Amino acid sequence: MMQSPKTLFDENYSKKRNRKKRIRAVLQFTLLLTIVVAIVVSYLTQKSYVPYTEQAPLENGFIAVSYFGVQKTEGSQQLISEKNLRAHLQALKNQGYETITTDDIYEFYHSGKQLPEKALYLMFEDGRRDTAIFSSPIIEELNYHATMFTYPEKFDRGDTKFLLPDDLKDLVDNNYWEVGTNGYRLFYINVFDRYNNYLGEMDPLMFNTVSPYLGRKYNHYLMDYIRDKDFVPKESYSRMKNRISYDYEKLDSVYKSDLGYVPKVSVLMHANTSGFGNNAQVSAVNEYWLKKLFEMNFNREGYCLNVQNSSIYDLTRMQPQAWWPVNHLLMRIKYDTKKEMVFNTGEQERFNRWNLEKGAAEFKDEQVFLTSLPKNQGIIRLKNSSRYRNLQIDTELTGNKAGTQSIYLRADRNLSSYIAVEASGAYFFINEINGGQKTELAKISIDEVYGKQPISVDEDKHNAELTALEAFSRYAPSTGTGQVYVNRLKEKTKEEPKTVAEGAQVYVPTIRNNEKGDYKLRIELDNDILRLFCEDKKIAEVEVKNNGRGDVCLSSAWTGVGWEQRNLDDDVYDAVYKDLVIKELGSDVELFSAKYSGWEKIKYNINEYVNIIIDWFVHHL
Repeated sequence: MMQSPKTLFDENYSKKRNRKKRIRAVLQFTLLLTIVVAIVVSYLTQKSYVPYTEQAPLENGFIAVSYFGVQKTEGSQQLISEKNLRAHLQALKNQGYETITTDDIYEFYHSGKQLPEKALYLMFEDGRRDTAIFSSPIIEELNYHATMFTYPEKFDRGDTKFLLPDDLKDLVDNNYWEVGTNGYRLFYINVFDRYNNYLGEMDPLMFNTVSPYLGRKYNHYLMDYIRDKDFVPKESYSRMKNRISYDYEKLDSVYKSDLGYVPKVSVLMHANTSGFGNNAQVSAVNEYWLKKLFEMNFNREGYCLNVQNSSIYDLTRMQPQAWWPVNHLLMRIKYDTKKEMVFNTGEQERFNRWNLEKGAAEFKDEQVFLTSLPKNQGIIRLKNSSRYRNLQIDTELTGNKAGTQSIYLRADRNLSSYIAVEASGAYFFINEINGGQKTELAKISIDEVYGKQPISVDEDKHNAELTALEAFSRYAPSTGTGQVYVNRLKEKTKEEPKTVAEGAQVYVPTIRNNEKGDYKLRIELDNDILRLFCEDKKIAEVEVKNNGRGDVCLSSAWTGVGWEQRNLDDDVYDAVYKDLVIKELGSDVELFSAKYSGWEKIKYNINEYVNIIIDWFVHHL
């Protein structure tokens, strides 16, 4: 007899359904209770920032470190993860850095107030809500003080992605924060793509859409005259002055209305000029308003040290990037300040298996982070590895493309002879060095290995023009204007640019500093034959002359080939070797493994799964 479908009138089904509802209700109540308890505990145990007490000679000055934004999980090349931010700030704390406030800086310049031996001004730009959520607990735990820089235009728009006035008031009330400003708004002028097509003026949404096709030919709203396609000013001096002045007047009005005061400190975006703009007349207008409204201004980026003879309106800050391991930050500060640093080594047992010869190395989370010296290398040598002649090395290279990650085999003591397998820019290389002379044995296109088909310059230019028309149609100020761009887009879509197969020039993309590489490699060194595999596919087999014994070394090298739209100065490079395993070829003898096992592996996997779940909720709820 056929059973009837389950319905609400099926007694067993109803019991099962009610049981699920009770379980769900208990879970919801437990979650709510947990949140309430956390809030109550946070209020009952609320701490206050304790200012520094130690003082040092005035010539020490202070460093300024500024983060663009913070997110919960890892993976972004723009927003630093909560975990990595914690590592950065804990490392600074361990080095003895104490935070200072805007008032401390003002008194340092105006009355010679002494600062701590190692003084840190901590900044977070763009006023993002997630930055406050994920950085605040870290700052409070470390007894650090920070300044949140904001755009008051976001207040008018009520954009909840950013901190609004009531949020900022609450943030300041907890004593660990104060407010600064990035200016009234972020807006771009005089934008050209890399083919010198004139795009004009753009808000951040439009700019981000077309940014893959831009060079450095663009500017911030306050930094220049608005210009036409021939770079001739489209506005008179008085109109330029009124336009720039309007932004400052609007900033003044909104902050006073919504916060009750104008922040004491500002950041002039994209400055790094000899003054306060790319044009002397524009610079003079900015200088007038900066000195009228603010007590100080950060005018530069890329270098962290500020000393007493610096101008209080021409301060400089370093902007750590999301992918920097701790030692990258410490290396940059060391060479800016000329002060010694104690670099992180991570898991000591694994670190002790290697000799550090250059740079800094940290072993953690099944990875080896090898940080170069500025404009130089980082090198570590595996102890006792010269006893083995034939080796198999497996690893995943996850450092950025703008640099060189190398594995040296059969290396002598002074690195005048060795075999090198390298990922550098757009290529894998196999090189043999004998007596200091390099012989290139193989050069393999990474794009070809991963099946990426080359496009022509004509195709890339066409894509740039399509993307610009899409941006202008999507963000047009009116329906009529939008339709004009839609029609142009339709016509442009009909064009068929010449392809590489048709004889057009190949487009060779410029590697950007934040482009992440991710290559799974296996090296088999068997007597006089070296085989290289990528993603389990053999991509090269070469004959080598060096058939003796030698050490295994890892290297990271700054090459200077990386490109950044804003021309930030960063001459330190990090090679990242994930899941590195080095063993004797054809046997189970392991010389080294960065991979966890046993209970260590279980704990690591649980943590990884939790992060995946959190990441899903962050992106989908």
